[in-house]
This record gives sequence, C-alpha cells and structure tokens, in this order.
Amino acid sequence: MTNSFTITKAAHEDLEEILQLQYLAYQSEAALFGNKDIPPLKETLEEVVAEFEHGIILKMVDENGKIIGSVRAKKEKGTAYIGKLMVHPDHRRKGYGKRLLLEIEKYYPGARYELFTSTRSVDNIRLYESIGYREFDRRAVDDELIFVFMEKSISV
Repeated sequence: MTNSFTITKAAHEDLEEILQLQYLAYQSEAALFGNKDIPPLKETLEEVVAEFEHGIILKMVDENGKIIGSVRAKKEKGTAYIGKLMVHPDHRRKGYGKRLLLEIEKYYPGARYELFTSTRSVDNIRLYESIGYREFDRRAVDDELIFVFMEKSISV
C-alpha cells in the first residue's frame, strides 16, 4: 500500500465527512482527560459550515478518495489562526499533520500563525515546535485543562 494523498481546499460537500473524521480523530485528545466533553466532539455541522464560510478548510484525501486529514484557518488582523488539525488514527505518525500545517500556511503568506493545544498533548507540541512554532502563552480553562498558545512568524 502506498502513502499517496492529495491536499486541496475542502468543498461544501466534504464538510460532513470532515466532521465525522473530527469525531474520530479527537477521541485520543478526549482520552488524555478521561472526558469526551471537549469542543471538537460537540461541534455541529452548522458550526463547521460557518468556519468554512469564514476561512479555509483543507482536506487530505488518500488514493481511495477518503478524507484522512484536515486543518482549518482564518485570518484576522495579520494573524492566521490555525485549528482543528486532525489525521485519521490509522494514518498517524507518517508526517501528515506536518504536511497539512505547512500547506495551510501557504494560504496566508507573510502572516503570523497562531494555534493552541493542551499541555497534555505533548505529541502535538513536539510537532508544532519541529516546524518553528514557539509557546507564547498558557491559559487555564479549569483545574484539568490548560491551553498552550503557540505562534510562528515567517518574517524573522
């Protein structure tokens, strides 16, 4: 089996499949907290459509036409806010997340990039740092959940 895939902008008709992938992909994040009550697992199709209409959603499609990865971003005041980076659990640890991130950055050349994850998501933090993101803030949501905010600026 080859690891061939394409990354393109998602179309409106892809959003339901992307949401299903999101529900699957974020199970591991929920497991870090022993709690399925996290925003990515509660997001509705209507909310995904709203994100689609106000930003960019990319999809990674395998050779069988199945969406195996996705990432979203929107730009406000010179900053591209990147979120919902996901790769199907069967396709993790192949560099796909990194490829999705680098691809979405191309849609916002010269911008400052910002994303966040939880302090427990050490694999995510390692990935982001490997392509130039650096922590600039931490915010506690509650006693269990602390978000790590990371940024990357192209202009050095």
